[in-house]
Amino acid sequence: MDLPDPSFRARRRIAAPALLLAFALLTAPLSGTALAKAPPDRWQAQVAQTSAGADTAARATSITDRLDALGIAWHAEAFELDGKHGRNVVADLGGPADAPLLLIGAHYDRVDVGHGATDNASGVATVLELAQALKARPLQAHRVKLAFWDLEEQGLLGSRAWVATPGQEKPALYVNFDVFGWGDTLWMMAPQSDTPLVNALEALSRQQKLGFQPGDKYPPTDHLAFLKAGWPAVSFSLVGGDEIPDILQVFAGQKPAQAPKVMKVIHSPQDGIDQLDARNVPRALRVLENGLRSLDAKPAPAPTD
Repeated sequence: MDLPDPSFRARRRIAAPALLLAFALLTAPLSGTALAKAPPDRWQAQVAQTSAGADTAARATSITDRLDALGIAWHAEAFELDGKHGRNVVADLGGPADAPLLLIGAHYDRVDVGHGATDNASGVATVLELAQALKARPLQAHRVKLAFWDLEEQGLLGSRAWVATPGQEKPALYVNFDVFGWGDTLWMMAPQSDTPLVNALEALSRQQKLGFQPGDKYPPTDHLAFLKAGWPAVSFSLVGGDEIPDILQVFAGQKPAQAPKVMKVIHSPQDGIDQLDARNVPRALRVLENGLRSLDAKPAPAPTD
């Protein structure tokens, strides 16, 4: 997630329980209720392993190791844009050959300070949890791919390069995750507020007793590469509902009375595993998985160029 002002700095602490993640993967069965029974420890262990990476390559390895453990095929796509080189990781969950494409993604790079646990190992771990559920019980009316973007922090370069690739397939929807670390509210960037997906997520959030706030005002992140190309996209964060108005003030160039937690943590030395609170992550994942399954039950027509 890009910040308008990187001046917030604080302390940090890091953990890297790779063994915990491996144990969680081995002991969590791939069933149709994968997310219903998914422990928050597994999500948090993935965040810790990704954020423990000493560099971007190590962060990518934490992703591909998990994909390998899940039996999901992946490949790296090198790119150059604005004079900078990066590498996206793209994985294919499969699906009917002629079905529209659902693309789910998050950026995995970080800024030079902190460990990028909230921004954006948390989003990476969320995509991997959804991948595990959709691998266990595939969607019926969509092909599904995953994308882990590099160089988001340099100007959305990974997602912009992917969208600009000649012959790139336009997805029926791109679903982005950025800053998914704590709080009681599923925050959704939705260009339109009255859509079947928004309505389904609102009902599912009520069932899970989880806050839900959709809207077209949202911090800049990879969904913008798609929207600027005229391709459909939404984005999600998990934060405190009371933070959202202040976050929007900051990104509007205003100064709230008190800086929200997000602005104190991301792009700072404080962005470590100790800032996470996974208590509501399982509920949010259930909402998201069931929302995507609801979308799959009534798919939109495949987009045309």
